[in-house]
Amino acid sequence: MSTLEDELHRLMGEETARLRAAPDLVDRVVRSTRRRHRTKRIGFTALVAAAAFAAAAVPAYLVLGPDSVAVPEPAVSGPAPASETSRPEATDEAAPEPPAIDDTIPAPSPTRDLGDLGDGKAFKSLRVGYLPKRLQWSHWSLDFGDKYTTSWNYDGDSNGFYCVQIYVHEGQAVQEVDERVQGYRDEGEGAEVAVGDRTGYLVRQGVGEDGGDGTPTLVLSVGEGRRVEVMFSPDYAKDLGGAEAVDRELKKIGENLTAAD
Repeated sequence: MSTLEDELHRLMGEETARLRAAPDLVDRVVRSTRRRHRTKRIGFTALVAAAAFAAAAVPAYLVLGPDSVAVPEPAVSGPAPASETSRPEATDEAAPEPPAIDDTIPAPSPTRDLGDLGDGKAFKSLRVGYLPKRLQWSHWSLDFGDKYTTSWNYDGDSNGFYCVQIYVHEGQAVQEVDERVQGYRDEGEGAEVAVGDRTGYLVRQGVGEDGGDGTPTLVLSVGEGRRVEVMFSPDYAKDLGGAEAVDRELKKIGENLTAAD
């Protein structure tokens, strides 16, 4: 045998033994090849074919030439067959229940009110000396600490529409009102008015919102660090007549506001 044949014979013999293939498999292939092909060129081709035939039983080899060393291809590893994959032992224990979810919506904290105001003309630090005829306290109020409000309507129903509402701003809440009034000045909306010995600002807030005529409002300083907003509902303003009557009533309420401190 040639050197190449010897090397192939040795390596393939080792592999056939390891894989429990027929021990003379290589010899039979080589002898058959020699009988059919006598030339060195054809013999070499037959050897390559023999190697391919033997590959069904042994790993393939890379043949580079007479002086090259044959190197076996690395074995291909892979996951074990599904039937051999270990599975967790079945258990009769039930899976633990997930923790209960508290989806109860907490009840909103009630907004503080001003309590029973009687006729509604005195609340916290403000006294209301005048209101148009037929108006009653609505039995409704809100108290946010530095700002508070109440209202009056025709029937005294807390669920009814308001006619007149007064909002009092004190302490830090004063700044928001002053900035809002300054914005009206800058936009040319409303006007400064004299209210007794005080200076107030008359404006219709929210003009055009929902197609409305806006809310007639008087903003007035009453005592140190306090701003009072007197507002008429648009519907009540219509009951009073034109803009002149509305402004007159707003000013009259403002003139009769006093601070308790």
